[in-house]
Amino acid sequence: MSDVNFKVLAELDAAERQALYRRSEADLSFFLEKAGPIIEAVKSEGDAALVRFGTQFDGAEGLSAAGLKATEAEFDAAFDAVDPEVIGAIRAGIANIRSFHEEQAPEAMWLKEIRPGAYAGDRFLPIGSVALYVPRGKGAFPSVVMMTAVPAVVAGVPEIAIFTPPAPGGGADAATLVAARLAGVETVYKVGGAQAVAAAAHGTETVKRCRKIVGPGSPWVVAAKRLLSGVIDPGLPAGPSEALIFADETVHGGLAALDLLIEAEHGPDSSAWLVTHSRRVAEEALAALPGHWAAMAPQRAEFSRRVLSGPAGGIVLTGSLQESYDFVNGYAPEHLELLSTQPFEHLGEITEAAEILMGPHTPVAIGNFALGPNAVLPTSGGARSWGPLSVSDFLRRSSVGYVTAKGYPELARTARILADYEGFSSHANAVGPMRDGYLKG
Repeated sequence: MSDVNFKVLAELDAAERQALYRRSEADLSFFLEKAGPIIEAVKSEGDAALVRFGTQFDGAEGLSAAGLKATEAEFDAAFDAVDPEVIGAIRAGIANIRSFHEEQAPEAMWLKEIRPGAYAGDRFLPIGSVALYVPRGKGAFPSVVMMTAVPAVVAGVPEIAIFTPPAPGGGADAATLVAARLAGVETVYKVGGAQAVAAAAHGTETVKRCRKIVGPGSPWVVAAKRLLSGVIDPGLPAGPSEALIFADETVHGGLAALDLLIEAEHGPDSSAWLVTHSRRVAEEALAALPGHWAAMAPQRAEFSRRVLSGPAGGIVLTGSLQESYDFVNGYAPEHLELLSTQPFEHLGEITEAAEILMGPHTPVAIGNFALGPNAVLPTSGGARSWGPLSVSDFLRRSSVGYVTAKGYPELARTARILADYEGFSSHANAVGPMRDGYLKG
């Protein structure tokens, strides 16, 4: 297994250590340059550009403007095409995700009496329209539908549209349609890549313009979101999959290797590192990988081999637990497993991670499909300032204030003093004798 990266942290210089933190979309210059013309074409040509790019990039022969939006008949047919066991799993996952996000939802409005007679609070309303991006390039992902659609529905967004690349025949993935309907979404556009972000931002003859777009995607999607950030809210930075598997000496390295492959199999642009201070665990993981690969689908095994032998994956052997903690926090991963029989002993040391899954019975696979917390997470170090996708991402917050006649004098005096100090005469007049005259009149 000499092709798997095995990095001993103590043997690396500062530049080599820093290189371990790089993700595949760190340099978007190529995608930014190429996405620009795609965006302009969609803006000027509308549906015609979407059809052309769907044929060119996705091989969707037979795609037409009339077929860009999934029909009710396609939704109905999808339930016949998908195995009932899969439909049952989608239902179960949606139930857990909905239960979690319903607890997460804030109350519609709250007010607190800040001072006697003075009240302040927040009011929450759903965003008017949102686009949910569901990738397809390396597989079908009904789980992404579940994770993006459920919180949007719980938030009460009135117009929700899913964007997903068309199949080679111009259709939509059946499981994606099943998950959409079960989650409560009936609008699915067969449009992917940078052109999907452009269509959501500008609208076309078929696609209704949206105010926000969320969901993970390729560097093409990431680049288009960045270019269009002044037109549409691009949501949290969600690029290609990444995971750190933190393992201490209480677990077998073969288990760590098993979980290391979870996100690595998404595609060659994924990032995946096993981080451990135990040489035994590292060597057991290295030895177990061939057997794990033999049990995988060939394409997925190849994807993960490329990740673990490339610049964004492999095994990192640290010199101590503290070095492992420091590596995790420096990386700020999308997915983090605390693989230990005593995970809570490590949790307090972790400050930079979007998702933390603890213990041998909580692999990333359970988080991705079934547990309930959202698996659409910030990538490329975004966990330093972003959290997982949530109901709040689909809500607009307004501050609310109400001051009674009883509460007014004290607040007015404070406001007037500060207005005078900062030189704002109209501010001062609005809470001074001039206002008193109107209030008494």
